[in-house]
Amino acid sequence: MNLDQATRRRFLQASSLGVGSVALSGWMGVLANRAQAAAPNGKKPKSCILIWSEGGVSHKDTLDLKPDSKGAGDFKPIKTSASGIEISEHLPKLATHMHEGVIVRSMSTPEGAHARARYHLHTGYREGQGGLTYPSLGAIAASELGSEKAAMPNFVSIGGRSFGSGFLGPKYQPILVQDATKGVEDLKAQVSDKQFSNRTGLLEEMEKAFYHDYQTGAAVDHKTNYDRAVKLMHSKEAKAFDVSAEPAASKTKYGSGKFADGVLMARRLVEVGVPFVEVTLGGWDTHLDNFEKVKTLSTQIDNSVSALLTDLKERGLLETTLVIWMGEFGRTPNINTKGTKPGRDHYPKAWSLAMFGGGLKGGRVVGKTDAEGATVTDHPVKTGDFLATVCEVLGIDHTKENEAVSGRPIKIVDKGNVPFTKDVM
Repeated sequence: MNLDQATRRRFLQASSLGVGSVALSGWMGVLANRAQAAAPNGKKPKSCILIWSEGGVSHKDTLDLKPDSKGAGDFKPIKTSASGIEISEHLPKLATHMHEGVIVRSMSTPEGAHARARYHLHTGYREGQGGLTYPSLGAIAASELGSEKAAMPNFVSIGGRSFGSGFLGPKYQPILVQDATKGVEDLKAQVSDKQFSNRTGLLEEMEKAFYHDYQTGAAVDHKTNYDRAVKLMHSKEAKAFDVSAEPAASKTKYGSGKFADGVLMARRLVEVGVPFVEVTLGGWDTHLDNFEKVKTLSTQIDNSVSALLTDLKERGLLETTLVIWMGEFGRTPNINTKGTKPGRDHYPKAWSLAMFGGGLKGGRVVGKTDAEGATVTDHPVKTGDFLATVCEVLGIDHTKENEAVSGRPIKIVDKGNVPFTKDVM
């Protein structure tokens, strides 16, 4: 389900003691500092940054240009650091990273309405299917890759709406950061450390008897939320939310604005061990004025994502961090000329996304479309196939079954294969 913003201010104001009694789902599910710890197999566990372009990216104007086709527009393809791969001229910095990336040009998905498509691409399930609310990829990553011994959240969503943990419960909900320039509000107590400790201790004593007698789901959720919110307030890693602490030279590389700060925050969060971060850039629903809008949005992606990839590589984190750039579908190959400024409409039948790092064999393209960019002609990739492959890259068993509230076993990925894993790993 879509999640409303829950801030530290709500948490503190909810109690006359200065510490909240309202459950904050965003503070659930703590994790270990995975970037520092070795996994059982001796390798560092992986994390994922999802760059979500809300509205649907026009594949013909970004990652799968068809300059000689109908409705091509005037965007020109440029060469990249990967031999034989070309992308839009408005992604010149990203082009220098294509030897580290994989473009999937054969996505073909069933939903053409924004809300249903977003839900489907985040969860792998159709909205309403089986009468359940399904966990998103971020919640799955939080559940499978996170640890309950650290103070930081294991799933953070920056700059937009997000899909949460569904039937997995509030333990794996994301913390929402609506404005990365402001970070997470009220992480510091409004009183001295001693006063804060006294107040939290008093509240714990007051609630102990109730919790002992009434260990309902809501009571357990509240206690866990409360404990972890307090732990986060004391965590030294929480400074990762403060992008103003980043050196000016480093910050400038990402560009300016909320999205740029969001991508920078994502890097900072991965550095302290957060396994899944989603950053949203809206505005891609280009029914009108497609070309000017895509040009402007592409520049934002180009600056921020290329800076992210550079920083991850310099810090030795690109190999263990999968970066995905995608939206909920593509845009029509033909131009909509109904308005004064040409646009493109929704198009889930054939579209593209890009993946970088995470141990992928870069410099590759999966699948292709016809001369018009209208039909997948090779290696079609369905939603389940894509999510199963992402799980494979991250080291998650996509065939694992979680138990829904009703007791039903539900696979992490519905009807998903790993059709291109062998080509990119």
